[in-house]
Amino acid sequence: MPQTVFAKIWDAHLVTKRSDGRDIIYVDRHIMHDLHAPIAMQKIVDAGRTVLRPHLTWSSQDHSVSIQPDRDVTAREGSPFNQKVRVLAQKFGIRVFDIGDSEQGISHVIGPELGMVLPGSTYACPDSHACTVGGVGAMAFACGTTELEHVLATQSIAMLRPKTMRVNLTGKLKPGVSAKDVIMRVIAQLGADGARGYVVEYAGPVAEALEIEGRLTLCNMSIEWGARSGLVAPDEKTFAWLKGRPYAPTGAEWDAALADWRQFKTDPGATFDKEHTVDCGGLDPQITWGTNPGQVIGIGDVVPDPSSVPPERRDAFNHSLEYMGLKAGQKIEGLPVDVVFIGSCNNARLSDLDEVAKIVKGKKLASGVRALIVPGSSAVKRAAEAKGYDKVFKDAGFMWGASGCSMCAGGEGIVAAKGQRVLSTTNRNFENRQGAGVRTHLVSPAMAAAAAITGKITDSRAVPTA
Repeated sequence: MPQTVFAKIWDAHLVTKRSDGRDIIYVDRHIMHDLHAPIAMQKIVDAGRTVLRPHLTWSSQDHSVSIQPDRDVTAREGSPFNQKVRVLAQKFGIRVFDIGDSEQGISHVIGPELGMVLPGSTYACPDSHACTVGGVGAMAFACGTTELEHVLATQSIAMLRPKTMRVNLTGKLKPGVSAKDVIMRVIAQLGADGARGYVVEYAGPVAEALEIEGRLTLCNMSIEWGARSGLVAPDEKTFAWLKGRPYAPTGAEWDAALADWRQFKTDPGATFDKEHTVDCGGLDPQITWGTNPGQVIGIGDVVPDPSSVPPERRDAFNHSLEYMGLKAGQKIEGLPVDVVFIGSCNNARLSDLDEVAKIVKGKKLASGVRALIVPGSSAVKRAAEAKGYDKVFKDAGFMWGASGCSMCAGGEGIVAAKGQRVLSTTNRNFENRQGAGVRTHLVSPAMAAAAAITGKITDSRAVPTA
């Protein structure tokens, strides 16, 4: 019987079925972070248990670390969360990617980057953006602290089998349009709750044409429209990208892995609970106008009218307009920008910084704009600096940080002021996310860079590149 890639991964990891209807799914590898890891590990200690397979578990210091350039000197100890991670991880024999570690970074960035998360595998992380790693064809499960405790103790997770959805991304992207624009258009077209309860497979010519880092961006925002997880079936591009990474298999094990990974694709004739098609051929750079990732328009469009949504959603729609300081029919291009943030697990990889550098090189920040660039991992930081990007960014007036989550959710107290307009490459724009009363617009790295240089919301394609 033809199967979807999801079904193949799920069935390959099914341990048993519980009497309450949930399946026990084996977890191949998991990466914790500094906010939830210490709580879950302390629960293990309190229960008198141990971590079943510490060699398949890692923890990264990312959410609460300083991004200041001198953090290795001034912030070595970090927060109480960081300190407790070190103590408990040492107790259980878990590797920590700590401040000063050459492989430290945001958990969702370093998992694929280091080859810890592999095609056809299952992956757990106590963070909603675990779905990022679907970009390499893995099945990711975001979990809470109690579930994380279960994963640590049993190397498994109990879940109801999700429904399946395929989103066919058709057409060919125009120059200057990115994976970030694609996923924002998907959410706008299908709804901020349109994938609730589903695992989404992104397919079609656009998904296939994306480079792996673009696929990671695409899958990262699966949670933003309610999906349980999201993935792109692995292909030869995936395998080439993973080969030689520190934790990827080598030699005969690599050959055996390839033979296994090549089976993880959806068979012709396999059925999904839902299928959608999104034509991406006419896409322009996208930008959120409201307070959820589904309130999106193209850069040349105007803010929609409340009459365009069902009556039961109009109050929320009008509230978004009021919070963002916008009016229906207003053109968003040209609005002044106060702060630009380029970073997060969504858009802080080297390919993202390549696009930023093209726009920023030889230019200066617009007067009155504050701008930060925070790489997704220490490896990305080194690679960017090897290309001279640190000088490009700092000469332009950007703050160039060390790796961490940073302003994505106001980490380290890095926020904007009430009423300020922020262009952000992050994945969430709800009220107060980046500071009380702050108005956040989600955009691609190129769009963020263009706004920083011009001081206003600008079509990145109109800005000369180096």
